[in-house]
Amino acid sequence: MTNVNDNLFAQQFRSNQSTVLNGIKKLCKVSTLKNKFPVLNWLPKYQASFLLCDAIAGFTVGLTTIPQAIAYGVVAGLQPQYGLYAAFMGCFTYIIFGTCKDVTIATTAIMALMVHDYAIITPDFAVFISFIAGCVILLLGLLNLGVLVRFISIPVITGFTMAAAFTIGSAQVNNLFGMKSPSNQFLPSSWQHFFTHVTSIRLNDSLLGVCSLIFLLVMKKTKNIHYGNRTIWKYISLSRNSMVVIFGTLLAYLLSRDGSEPFRITGNITAGLPFFRPPPFRTHIDEEEVYFTDMIQTIGSSLASIPLVSILEIVAIAKTFSKGKVVNASQEMIALGMCNIMGSFVSSMPVTGSFTRTAINNASGVKTPLGGIVTGTMVLLALAFLTQTFYYIPKATLASVIIAAMISLVELDKIADVWKSKRIDLLPFMVTLLTCLFWSLEYGILCGVLINISFVLYRVARPQIYLDTIKNLLSLKEDLEVLSCDLICWNWNDSATNVICGLNSELRYMFKKEQSIEDVVNDYYLSLEKRNECSRPATLADIS
Repeated sequence: MTNVNDNLFAQQFRSNQSTVLNGIKKLCKVSTLKNKFPVLNWLPKYQASFLLCDAIAGFTVGLTTIPQAIAYGVVAGLQPQYGLYAAFMGCFTYIIFGTCKDVTIATTAIMALMVHDYAIITPDFAVFISFIAGCVILLLGLLNLGVLVRFISIPVITGFTMAAAFTIGSAQVNNLFGMKSPSNQFLPSSWQHFFTHVTSIRLNDSLLGVCSLIFLLVMKKTKNIHYGNRTIWKYISLSRNSMVVIFGTLLAYLLSRDGSEPFRITGNITAGLPFFRPPPFRTHIDEEEVYFTDMIQTIGSSLASIPLVSILEIVAIAKTFSKGKVVNASQEMIALGMCNIMGSFVSSMPVTGSFTRTAINNASGVKTPLGGIVTGTMVLLALAFLTQTFYYIPKATLASVIIAAMISLVELDKIADVWKSKRIDLLPFMVTLLTCLFWSLEYGILCGVLINISFVLYRVARPQIYLDTIKNLLSLKEDLEVLSCDLICWNWNDSATNVICGLNSELRYMFKKEQSIEDVVNDYYLSLEKRNECSRPATLADIS
């Protein structure tokens, strides 16, 4: 038994040693530089034919990005221009560090909701969180800790996403009907305010908001029309957000020329590009200076939850659109970290991958991440020249854009799949959903993760060791010996080998790992010849 343990220790030591040596060798290779800067891989191979495809895709994504960015800035409790500040730097940075051609980086509804409680104190908190979250994500990526994402199961992600969609959509119901929305909370405030202020509903806003929402939902289906030019139908569907915003803005402008206000409108948006400057490491609240440590204490648990949710979103999106390719989760984390860090220098709130805009990018036929240049440039042009136009965007129109986006996040088919495959997983789903809705998003996802971990710990504490399987090996070995054959187990994993040898050390000789299959076969026949020679009876020739 001691020899068995010594052999196992020696094998594990050699395995760890080789891993360290291989890691050092990789750091010294040019390929490592290309892995950390993926643009060096695809840019030299860029073809002129890709340019038009990338330009069309980037332009189409930009038509969706601009209205959504304005809307999500409002969701975050900030002035609308902050949503646009968060919509261009990520596009440029991801080109250098990103690995998936389809992914687009900007703020999302979930990120806006998670930063809301801090952004309403002062916008400096939103920018500060972007920088800190970027540093955390970058560090995790450099340490190759993308494996941590595996602790968040699909039921937990689904419950979290649905809760966020319900919360964000509910907060916009009041705006959809022309009422002032008190907060971004789910049942306690938004719906209570709606039902207790039904008499405050504005007819014009309600008609515009409901009609815009119906238009968005119907236009989403036009891409499935089979008659006529399907390409035209597809791009009409993809441009639905910009179409409804343009129509609402034009209508509000035309009806307000006589001085009346037919709709509640967005109002003034600060014109011009943001200054490029370091993120705020101290700020002022009510004329009182707040320092770095105080800002960290104020943010609290969100320092962990916001980076975690950001990572979950971008990795899930990259996997969805990878088309069978292996997604380098750690490199995606590096890219996302750099996007947030660089974004904080232009007053951006936290950003991550956007599923809606990534789907549009993919459907538009993008070939490389270079399409992000067009999208980012469109946002910069909007900030420079179109902010006066944004003044007339009705709040009901923005609410319809947000609610339509949230409806697409409610994936009931995933719940049905969980019910059919493994019903016990409905427990973490329900815990996450209810905790996120009635407590907070941060603690909701934490509770879901804890439920998952408890499942794992339960299996570890009560392992199911099937002794019949080791008995089967012995039986197979004995049956083969009757046929003058031996059993050899080649290239088994260490955990399985340790379990079997721990129960019966005599089986150790059967397991071969470090040799190739050819060497194993040759060694077996050599040992077989030696055994035959030893067992062969002595002849007169041998005696002589």
